[in-house]
Amino acid sequence: MYFPKMIEITEVGPRDGLQNESKFVSTEHKKELIEQLVKTGVKRIETASFVHPKAVPQMADAQEIVAFSKDLGIDFLVLTPNMKALELALAAGVEQIAVFVGASETFNERNIRRSIADSLQECEEMFKVAKQHHLFVRGYVSMCFSCPYEGAISYEQVARVVSHFVKHGVDEISIGDTNGQATPKMVYERFAQLRKDYPNMKFIAHFHDTNGFAYANIIAALQAGITAFDSSVGGLGGCPFSPGATGNISTNKLVELMHKMDIETGIDEEKLLVTSEFAHNIIM
Repeated sequence: MYFPKMIEITEVGPRDGLQNESKFVSTEHKKELIEQLVKTGVKRIETASFVHPKAVPQMADAQEIVAFSKDLGIDFLVLTPNMKALELALAAGVEQIAVFVGASETFNERNIRRSIADSLQECEEMFKVAKQHHLFVRGYVSMCFSCPYEGAISYEQVARVVSHFVKHGVDEISIGDTNGQATPKMVYERFAQLRKDYPNMKFIAHFHDTNGFAYANIIAALQAGITAFDSSVGGLGGCPFSPGATGNISTNKLVELMHKMDIETGIDEEKLLVTSEFAHNIIM
């Protein structure tokens, strides 16, 4: 079995973890959460999303969060789902952005009310602008294993989006088990094929733990050569357009699992536990 010496973790709690909370988390609490995460040793955080406040009220303070994040000495990502969001991110001085497209046609329509073809076309335009401004670009591919509306998702459906992302110059691609139904066999085979077909692309594994297999899926991803993962402090988060989907994998559990296998993360477990308790307190 393959066990790397170190893995890379992108903490997505401040954005993906909080975005669906019905109670608005104050801007000051969000700042405190981000600052605490930095103190644990986390080096990269997805902090905000430039999305219309009516669509995602929790992200209404994105500009203030970005201004705060710029002074922390870390890499931080913001989600920019469309060209307008990209324009706001550029005006705020963001250096790393993320875009997303679903591998499932039905999910993509329900999530952003666009066909995959239309989404990819806008992404192409966004990538061009982003690269003109020397931004680092992450591409999220959602529903990469199964979909609550369409069932099993084929490799070809995933590769359609991945190929477009690769062709137009994304720097990394996060492969999402958005409804948390993947199994270790599916995960190993899909990532192994992706790495074979796109050997120069960096892939990140993004799991949800709906069926309880997420941590087994992490091991399967490791065996396929994946050493970068998304996770959320305390397991916060879910997806409103994926019925039954529960939270992201817990950064706490991911770090604990890696450390027990002598795989470094650069993150302090005890400080992370305190931060997790804080995160849960601010959403109560």
